[in-house]
Amino acid sequence: MAVQRVAVIGAGAAGLCAARHILSRLNRFAPPVVFELSDTVGGTWCYDERVGTQSSIYRDLRTNLPKEVMMFPDFPFDPQLDSFLPHQEVRRYLERYCRSPDLRPHIRFNTLVEKVRPVVMTEEEERTTSWEVTSSDALGCQTTETFDSVFVCSGHYSDPHIPHIPGMDRFKGQVLHSHSYRCAEPFSGQSVVVLGAKASGLDISIELAGVGAQVTLSHGQPRLTFPLPAGVQQSSPVVAVEEDGRLRFQDGSEAAADVLMFCTGYNFRFPYLDGPELGLQIQDQLISPLYRLLMPPAFPSLFFIGLCKQICPFPNFHCQVLFSLAVLDGSVSLPSRVRREDEARRALLEKAERGVQQRHLLVMQQEEQWEYCRTLARVAGFPPLPPVVRSLYEEVWRQRRVHPQNYRRRNYRLIGDDRWEQIN
Repeated sequence: MAVQRVAVIGAGAAGLCAARHILSRLNRFAPPVVFELSDTVGGTWCYDERVGTQSSIYRDLRTNLPKEVMMFPDFPFDPQLDSFLPHQEVRRYLERYCRSPDLRPHIRFNTLVEKVRPVVMTEEEERTTSWEVTSSDALGCQTTETFDSVFVCSGHYSDPHIPHIPGMDRFKGQVLHSHSYRCAEPFSGQSVVVLGAKASGLDISIELAGVGAQVTLSHGQPRLTFPLPAGVQQSSPVVAVEEDGRLRFQDGSEAAADVLMFCTGYNFRFPYLDGPELGLQIQDQLISPLYRLLMPPAFPSLFFIGLCKQICPFPNFHCQVLFSLAVLDGSVSLPSRVRREDEARRALLEKAERGVQQRHLLVMQQEEQWEYCRTLARVAGFPPLPPVVRSLYEEVWRQRRVHPQNYRRRNYRLIGDDRWEQIN
């Protein structure tokens, strides 16, 4: 069998994972070609103090998962490090991951992917698809190449999602998204309304309170019952801006604010893909239908790695990549296109019928992400994630809900595949 040529878009964690495993299978795959827009590896973990860049990392960010859970299953972090890491250590980890084996010769830095187009051939009733990838380098030189498969690993943390709020143009203060937040000090002494109480909204609110900002954490979740700093109060969602520039909340109350900060997530943007041509709807918060949350039913050689939200990311990428390569090398026999379409649509419909909003259809609940990874491993025949990953992940999740300001002070150690211990 001829070796397959694979394009990987993005040299962040997901793209490096794909490239590493492709390079370990040179009997089935040619060395990968990795297209990276920036001049370095690491993707979203590359901090840039300048606002308006691709970076969504802020200066003092630390991981909200311990390294023992966060690591790729086949590549541990330095055991001497604390469990909860500053972003610089995660980037160093990815740079080390990139060196073993050496992936850099296969990465084209400062290269923009402009177009990915399927080329379908039918011979004697057999349908084959190749992929034309058009890219341009830093000098603007454009190149079109043909691949057997494409891994889309360009992430979804660069296009801020800002929900519509009626009267927004009347707000007199500063408006920004967490994507543009770098540090707390400029907000000292100001009144800040933070929209969204997921990980970034909560962490940024705690940072802001630490420099003397008066923070209103505005969200639609059930009221948070764990202790928050004295400078943080909760409110219902912002629903409008009044004529005088005051914010109106869902419960009818109003408040003035110096700053309105959106911690409301990011949009999916893949300008190099033609959704209708691929049989996909690419919306702000959803791409559908995707079989196994990975591939368009009509094109099972195009793989989206890392679209799911609220997951244990690196282990999830690992499972998705290994499953995808098993599809390509024939280890996994896919059902028919009709059945793939049916399964993909039914999976989302079942969540919608349970009341899950469209923008949350790719959010994985606690049990869902582990069952998903188990299924990929079982079908593709690779080792499943060890039980200790889930056990420690869920323990940290509980601690985060009880002690949001100090849960990162703890350190852990894995004892085999099914046990962990707290070491301080």
